[in-house]
Amino acid sequence: QLAESGGGLVQVGGSLRLSCTASGSTFDDATIAWFRQAPGKEREGLSCIRRSGGHTSYSDFLKGRLTISRDNAKNKVFLQMNNHQPEDTAVYYCASRPGRLDQSGCKTPQYFTSWGQGTQVTVSS
Repeated sequence: QLAESGGGLVQVGGSLRLSCTASGSTFDDATIAWFRQAPGKEREGLSCIRRSGGHTSYSDFLKGRLTISRDNAKNKVFLQMNNHQPEDTAVYYCASRPGRLDQSGCKTPQYFTSWGQGTQVTVSS
């Protein structure tokens, strides 16, 4: 099971760090990803990280504003997002799957087998 936290209200230009906590069984070679979904829009992939080795990938349109990291001892993955803009308002989800994915696969929701409930991020001006 996955649980996101850290969302909330943030002002334009502000920063948030989202957390994803895994409970139950975890896969040593899992890939964990962050997605977001705004009202009326499709779910889009933001970033992913491999639990083993820490290899990361980022979506091009947000690259430079995101940092993904992990703490395997605590079964947590973090997403730091800077310089928030109104269009970043969305529900943010973490997802996981066993095994590795390439950058393209990391952006495909159908490839992930476990999902959290999401955490709302609202950017205010």
